[in-house]
Amino acid sequence: MSSFKLHTPTTAPAGSVTILQTAQKGLGFIPNLYAGMADAPTALQAYKQLGELLEHSELTLAEQQVVLISASVENNCAYCVAAHSFLARNLVKVSGEVISALRNSQPIPDARLNALSRLTRAIVRERGWVAGSKELSDFFAAGYTAQNALEVVLGVTMKTLSNYVNHMTDIPLDATFAGEAWKTSCKSTTACAH
Repeated sequence: MSSFKLHTPTTAPAGSVTILQTAQKGLGFIPNLYAGMADAPTALQAYKQLGELLEHSELTLAEQQVVLISASVENNCAYCVAAHSFLARNLVKVSGEVISALRNSQPIPDARLNALSRLTRAIVRERGWVAGSKELSDFFAAGYTAQNALEVVLGVTMKTLSNYVNHMTDIPLDATFAGEAWKTSCKSTTACAH
Protein backbone atom coordinates (compact mmCIF):
# COMPACT_ATOMS: atom_id res chain seq x y z
CA MET A 1 0.00 0.00 0.00
CA SER A 2 1.34 3.42 -0.99
CA SER A 3 1.98 6.14 1.57
CA PHE A 4 0.92 8.69 -1.04
CA LYS A 5 -2.64 9.58 -2.00
CA LEU A 6 -4.46 11.85 -4.40
CA HIS A 7 -6.27 14.56 -2.46
CA THR A 8 -9.47 16.45 -3.10
CA PRO A 9 -10.31 19.81 -1.53
CA THR A 10 -12.15 17.93 1.23
CA THR A 11 -9.23 15.62 2.11
CA ALA A 12 -6.26 17.94 1.53
CA PRO A 13 -4.35 19.76 4.25
CA ALA A 14 -5.62 23.32 4.70
CA GLY A 15 -2.64 24.89 2.91
CA SER A 16 -3.44 23.03 -0.33
CA VAL A 17 -7.20 23.50 -0.47
CA THR A 18 -7.26 26.87 -2.28
CA ILE A 19 -4.84 25.69 -4.99
CA LEU A 20 -6.92 22.56 -5.59
CA GLN A 21 -10.17 24.56 -5.69
CA THR A 22 -8.65 27.09 -8.10
CA ALA A 23 -7.46 24.29 -10.41
CA GLN A 24 -10.90 22.67 -10.32
CA LYS A 25 -12.58 25.96 -11.19
CA GLY A 26 -10.08 27.00 -13.89
CA LEU A 27 -9.37 23.66 -15.56
CA GLY A 28 -12.56 21.77 -14.79
CA PHE A 29 -10.52 19.09 -12.99
CA ILE A 30 -7.70 18.79 -10.47
CA PRO A 31 -4.57 17.45 -12.16
CA ASN A 32 -3.29 14.36 -10.39
CA LEU A 33 0.07 16.09 -9.92
CA TYR A 34 -1.61 18.75 -7.76
CA ALA A 35 -3.68 16.13 -5.95
CA GLY A 36 -0.54 14.13 -5.22
CA MET A 37 1.52 17.13 -4.12
CA ALA A 38 -1.27 18.35 -1.83
CA ASP A 39 0.05 16.31 1.11
CA ALA A 40 2.84 18.91 1.31
CA PRO A 41 1.23 22.35 0.93
CA THR A 42 4.64 24.03 0.74
CA ALA A 43 5.69 21.80 -2.18
CA LEU A 44 2.43 22.46 -4.03
CA GLN A 45 2.72 26.20 -3.36
CA ALA A 46 6.33 26.20 -4.53
CA TYR A 47 5.38 24.43 -7.76
CA LYS A 48 2.58 26.91 -8.46
CA GLN A 49 4.77 29.92 -7.62
CA LEU A 50 7.63 28.66 -9.80
CA GLY A 51 5.15 28.29 -12.67
CA GLU A 52 3.82 31.80 -12.14
CA LEU A 53 7.35 33.20 -12.08
CA LEU A 54 8.23 31.36 -15.28
CA GLU A 55 5.11 32.82 -16.92
CA HIS A 56 6.51 36.29 -16.15
CA SER A 57 9.90 35.53 -17.71
CA GLU A 58 11.02 36.85 -21.07
CA LEU A 59 10.66 33.37 -22.57
CA THR A 60 7.58 33.10 -24.76
CA LEU A 61 4.84 30.64 -23.82
CA ALA A 62 6.09 28.30 -26.55
CA GLU A 63 9.67 28.59 -25.30
CA GLN A 64 8.50 27.86 -21.76
CA GLN A 65 6.87 24.64 -22.95
CA VAL A 66 10.06 23.70 -24.85
CA VAL A 67 11.98 24.03 -21.58
CA LEU A 68 9.40 22.10 -19.54
CA ILE A 69 9.07 19.24 -22.04
CA SER A 70 12.85 19.03 -22.61
CA ALA A 71 13.57 18.85 -18.88
CA SER A 72 10.85 16.25 -18.38
CA VAL A 73 12.15 14.08 -21.23
CA GLU A 74 15.68 14.28 -19.87
CA ASN A 75 14.37 13.35 -16.39
CA ASN A 76 12.27 10.52 -17.90
CA CYS A 77 9.01 11.80 -16.40
CA ALA A 78 6.17 10.30 -18.41
CA TYR A 79 3.50 12.27 -16.53
CA CYS A 80 5.05 15.69 -17.17
CA VAL A 81 5.95 14.93 -20.79
CA ALA A 82 2.31 14.03 -21.45
CA ALA A 83 0.87 16.98 -19.51
CA HIS A 84 3.13 19.57 -21.13
CA SER A 85 2.71 18.03 -24.59
CA PHE A 86 -1.04 18.52 -24.10
CA LEU A 87 -0.59 22.12 -22.93
CA ALA A 88 1.90 22.92 -25.70
CA ARG A 89 -0.34 21.48 -28.41
CA ASN A 90 -3.74 22.66 -27.21
CA LEU A 91 -3.18 25.88 -25.28
CA VAL A 92 0.05 27.34 -26.67
CA LYS A 93 -0.34 25.95 -30.21
CA VAL A 94 3.20 24.63 -30.55
CA SER A 95 3.44 22.65 -33.79
CA GLY A 96 3.14 18.88 -33.73
CA GLU A 97 6.52 18.68 -35.47
CA VAL A 98 8.22 20.55 -32.62
CA ILE A 99 6.41 18.52 -29.93
CA SER A 100 7.34 15.25 -31.61
CA ALA A 101 11.00 16.30 -31.84
CA LEU A 102 11.03 17.28 -28.16
CA ARG A 103 9.41 14.01 -27.04
CA ASN A 104 11.93 11.98 -29.05
CA SER A 105 15.03 14.07 -28.17
CA GLN A 106 15.46 14.86 -31.85
CA PRO A 107 16.63 18.14 -33.42
CA ILE A 108 13.89 20.76 -33.73
CA PRO A 109 13.58 22.31 -37.20
CA ASP A 110 13.53 25.81 -35.65
CA ALA A 111 17.20 26.59 -34.85
CA ARG A 112 16.37 28.95 -31.98
CA LEU A 113 14.05 26.46 -30.24
CA ASN A 114 16.56 23.70 -30.90
CA ALA A 115 19.28 25.68 -29.09
CA LEU A 116 16.87 26.24 -26.19
CA SER A 117 16.00 22.55 -25.94
CA ARG A 118 19.63 21.43 -26.19
CA LEU A 119 20.67 23.81 -23.40
CA THR A 120 17.78 22.68 -21.19
CA ARG A 121 18.67 19.01 -21.63
CA ALA A 122 22.35 19.76 -20.98
CA ILE A 123 21.52 21.63 -17.76
CA VAL A 124 19.52 18.63 -16.50
CA ARG A 125 22.03 16.03 -17.69
CA GLU A 126 25.11 17.90 -16.41
CA ARG A 127 23.42 19.13 -13.21
CA GLY A 128 24.00 22.72 -14.27
CA TRP A 129 27.69 22.36 -15.16
CA VAL A 130 27.33 23.95 -18.62
CA ALA A 131 29.73 26.91 -18.40
CA GLY A 132 31.87 26.88 -21.55
CA SER A 133 29.69 24.21 -23.18
CA LYS A 134 28.73 24.14 -26.85
CA GLU A 135 25.08 24.12 -25.77
CA LEU A 136 25.48 27.41 -23.90
CA SER A 137 27.50 28.99 -26.75
CA ASP A 138 24.87 27.90 -29.28
CA PHE A 139 22.12 29.27 -27.01
CA PHE A 140 23.71 32.73 -26.98
CA ALA A 141 24.45 32.52 -30.72
CA ALA A 142 20.72 31.89 -31.29
CA GLY A 143 20.00 35.31 -29.78
CA TYR A 144 19.17 34.38 -26.21
CA THR A 145 20.52 36.43 -23.30
CA ALA A 146 22.06 35.73 -19.89
CA GLN A 147 18.63 36.48 -18.40
CA ASN A 148 17.08 33.83 -20.64
CA ALA A 149 19.70 31.29 -19.54
CA LEU A 150 18.79 31.89 -15.91
CA GLU A 151 15.09 31.61 -16.81
CA VAL A 152 15.84 28.20 -18.32
CA VAL A 153 17.28 27.20 -14.93
CA LEU A 154 14.02 28.43 -13.35
CA GLY A 155 12.04 26.13 -15.68
CA VAL A 156 14.39 23.23 -14.93
CA THR A 157 13.91 23.87 -11.21
CA MET A 158 10.14 23.78 -11.59
CA LYS A 159 10.25 20.54 -13.55
CA THR A 160 12.80 18.91 -11.27
CA LEU A 161 10.32 19.38 -8.42
CA SER A 162 7.40 17.82 -10.29
CA ASN A 163 9.46 15.17 -12.10
CA TYR A 164 10.92 13.89 -8.84
CA VAL A 165 7.53 13.95 -7.11
CA ASN A 166 6.13 11.89 -9.98
CA HIS A 167 9.00 9.42 -9.79
CA MET A 168 8.61 8.97 -6.05
CA THR A 169 4.81 8.79 -5.94
CA ASP A 170 4.03 7.18 -9.32
CA ILE A 171 1.14 9.57 -9.94
CA PRO A 172 -1.29 8.21 -12.55
CA LEU A 173 -1.81 10.13 -15.77
CA ASP A 174 -5.03 12.14 -15.95
CA ALA A 175 -7.58 11.14 -18.60
CA THR A 176 -7.26 14.65 -20.06
CA PHE A 177 -3.60 14.00 -20.90
CA ALA A 178 -4.00 10.37 -22.01
CA GLY A 179 -3.83 11.25 -25.71
CA GLU A 180 -0.29 12.50 -25.12
CA ALA A 181 0.92 9.46 -23.13
CA TRP A 182 4.68 9.01 -23.44
CA LYS A 183 6.99 6.13 -22.66
CA THR A 184 10.62 6.70 -21.88
CA SER A 185 13.28 5.26 -24.10
CA CYS A 186 15.61 4.99 -21.11
CA LYS A 187 17.39 1.67 -20.96
CA SER A 188 18.92 1.93 -17.48
CA THR A 189 16.89 0.25 -14.76
CA THR A 190 18.73 2.12 -12.04
CA ALA A 191 18.59 5.57 -13.60
CA CYS A 192 14.97 5.45 -14.68
CA ALA A 193 12.50 2.87 -13.55
CA HIS A 194 9.68 4.26 -15.69
